[in-house]
Amino acid sequence: MSPIAVYIDADACPVKEEVYKVAARYGLKTFVVANSFMQVPLSPLIERVIVEAGPDVADDWIATRIERGDVAITNDIPLAERVLAAGGAAIAPNGRAFTTDSIGSAIAQRALMEQLRSTGEITGGPKPFGAADRSQFLQTFDQVIQREMRRRR
Repeated sequence: MSPIAVYIDADACPVKEEVYKVAARYGLKTFVVANSFMQVPLSPLIERVIVEAGPDVADDWIATRIERGDVAITNDIPLAERVLAAGGAAIAPNGRAFTTDSIGSAIAQRALMEQLRSTGEITGGPKPFGAADRSQFLQTFDQVIQREMRRRR
């Protein structure tokens, strides 16, 4: 069984530093996927991947490489669905773990919000990212890694 890999959908990810620290503690290879240059720590465990600009290019790169037990950090619901279908774990930066039970309603809510926005409805945006979100992310990320490590024993 291959080691756990971590994939960061990095263009708008506010928890990259936290991912680097936790992944380093566990010795996990981390791929930082973005469509523009992004500074990453110098480490043999961290690989910067720059993909072409365009819709879903970073998502496609991640989705075609993720394997059972790997972890993706993303706010992108369709990418989370693809990760789950491949047997991986998907976590939003606010610490919400996407699951096979919750992804259907997340997709439906996303479609509903897109429909409302297309009709001119003002729906507001997400709440500001805060310390509680960062803390919840760290807790969830650690739990997901530990669960996968136990499964692999």
